[in-house]
Parts: sequence; structure tokens; C-alpha cells
Amino acid sequence: MTAGSGITQPFSYPFRIFFLSCAAWAVLLVALWVLYVNGTGALAPAYPGNLWHRHEMLFGLLGPALAGFLLTAVCVWTRTQRLHGWLLAALWLVWFAARLVTSWGGVDSAPLATALNLAFLPLVGLDALWRVVRARQWRQLPILVVVFALWLVQGAMLLGDSAQAFDVGLVLAAALMLIVGGRITPAFSANWLRLQGADADQVRLSPALDVALLAALAVLSLGLFAGWLVLVSGGALVAAALALWRQVRWRGWLTRAEPLLWILHLSLLWIPLALLLLAGRDLLDLPPTAWQHALGIGAMASLILGVMSRVSLGHTGRPLQLPQGMTAAFWLIQASAVLRLATVFGALPWRWGIMGAGLAWVLAFALFLWRYSAILCQPRVDNQPG
Repeated sequence: MTAGSGITQPFSYPFRIFFLSCAAWAVLLVALWVLYVNGTGALAPAYPGNLWHRHEMLFGLLGPALAGFLLTAVCVWTRTQRLHGWLLAALWLVWFAARLVTSWGGVDSAPLATALNLAFLPLVGLDALWRVVRARQWRQLPILVVVFALWLVQGAMLLGDSAQAFDVGLVLAAALMLIVGGRITPAFSANWLRLQGADADQVRLSPALDVALLAALAVLSLGLFAGWLVLVSGGALVAAALALWRQVRWRGWLTRAEPLLWILHLSLLWIPLALLLLAGRDLLDLPPTAWQHALGIGAMASLILGVMSRVSLGHTGRPLQLPQGMTAAFWLIQASAVLRLATVFGALPWRWGIMGAGLAWVLAFALFLWRYSAILCQPRVDNQPG
């Protein structure tokens, strides 16, 4: 494959093809699900409907977003050659084939769908691992540990249709967001404040707080896995308090003038809210899916959209200026989360709430495709590799 070809350019760097695929699948996935639950649509899933929905909303979306970010960031961190060309295309085909078989293969294809789904994360993790080991950058290992744990949970979901595994998977996704978000969000915010002539030292970091937060999430995961409600409620409350305090120390409100920054802060703010809703599930008998949608839409989908928007600009040599219309996309994904939660709590009729939340989601990711497809399919503006 040549670097300048319009067809092959998406395979010149991991973020290109995987961010395009993540956004496209986000649009199609939710549109298909809304049609499916309303009794229409052309789905022939390999798994029962609810399992298909849970798996695709978590692993179907998190997989390409993670691959695009991690395989791009790790090669920069470790100064190793990027995965590109035919090897990248082969990795992408594993993910793509898994989506086809999982969504349209029918129940007889479940073993093949499971094999394809469980092949993807290990391939991503192994590519990142050899780079980390080669560069002896041991500080990157916590991310890879979480990726491996996510893979184990994915296996438990697909092989045992375990609702507990899905809950643990969401918590691990939160841990991943908090690790990555804890690196990029305060760093980007401090740099922006410095460029504005403001005091960047207002953004405060605490490694001890980061470790305590991950420990609380580990306790919470154990509680969910074992079904120990005391650990679930206690772990969720402690993790929520630590996550909220960490964000307060970042002074996110100081970046409210820059959409590429406030979307990161706002997305991560949904995590302590989701954890409080999880604690309230057992302590206050709150709807059991409220925390799942707060975390899945408000935090994960929103953070994916924000990170993809920024990384796609920076790694194609463009100024960090959000394309026209993308601020609306950020607000639309927030609206999707609010509408979905309002539906869960009965404030909206179920059918209209699902359709409204789905429409806002689809429009948000469709806007990304509209504004970023050309960026991701064209060479870097500075003529550098990738």
C-alpha cells in the first residue's frame, strides 16, 4: 500500500481506519437497535438481542476506539514504527468480520462470532505490549492490564451470557477512561491555559489519588463479580468521591471556552455520576440500568467522540481547531445521555425516549463522519509520515 493513495490512506496509521470505523459503527449500531426494539430492521444477530446490544455497545465501540488511540499513542510514547499497511488492514478485518458475523450471521454463527470477537483485543494488546517492553516503559503496563481484564470479561459475557460480566466490563471501561483521561485531560488543559497566559499550575495532579481511585474500582469490580452488595455500594461511593475530587483539582471550568477540552472534562464527570447511580441501585432501589447508560453514553461515547476529534486533528498535522458543527455533536451526545436517563427514570415514554436518545446519538457521530472523513482519508498537511 502506498502512503498517498486515497484508498489506502486510512491504513497509514491506526487512528485513521479505527476512528472512521468506530464512528460509522456507532451510527449504524444505534439505528439498527432502535429499529430492532420497535419490531423492524434487518438484524440477524448471532447472540440473543440483549446480549448483542450489550456486547456491541461496549466492545463493538470501545474496541476500535481503543485500538485507534492506543496503537497510535504507544508508538509515539515508545518511538517505535507505527502499525500500518497490510498488517493494520489485517487487524481491522478481524474487527470488521466480527461485526458482520455478530450482527447478521444468525444464531448458527455464534461460535465463529465469539472466536472473532475474542481475537481482537489480544491482538491489539500484544502489539502495544511488545512496544512497551522494548522501550522499557513500564508505566504503560496498567493500561494493558485493564485491556487484558476487559478481554477476560468479554469472554465471560460471550461464553456465559453473564450480566455480572457486563457490569464488570463497564467498570473496567471506566478505569480505562480514568487512566487515559487522567493523562491527557489535565495535560491538555494545562498547556491550553499556558497558551492563554493563565496559570497552568491551577491544574493539580496527585499520583496517590490516582492509585486510590484505581484501587476503589478494583474493589468495586470484585464486589460486582462476586455479588457482594456491600463491596459494590461501598466501592462505588468511594470511587465516585475520589473521581469527583480528582476532577475538581483539574479546574475543568477554566477550559469552558475550548470545546476540545470541556468535552473531555464533561465526559469524565459522568463517571462519578454513574458510580453514584450504581450505589443507589442497591441502596435506594434506583433503576438498575441507569448507571449503565450514564457510563456508556454520558462517559464512554462522549469521551470517544472528544478524543477522536482531537487526536484526528493533532496527528494529521492540523491546528487544534474544532471543525464547524462539531460543538453541536458534543452537545448532541450529552442530550442522548440525558434523554436515555430520563427514559430509564420514567420521565419520558419509553418509545419516544429511546427514539430521541437514538436520534441524538446518531446525529452526533454522523457529524463526526461528515467533518472528519476527509481529514482521516487525506495525507498529513505537513507531509510527515502517517
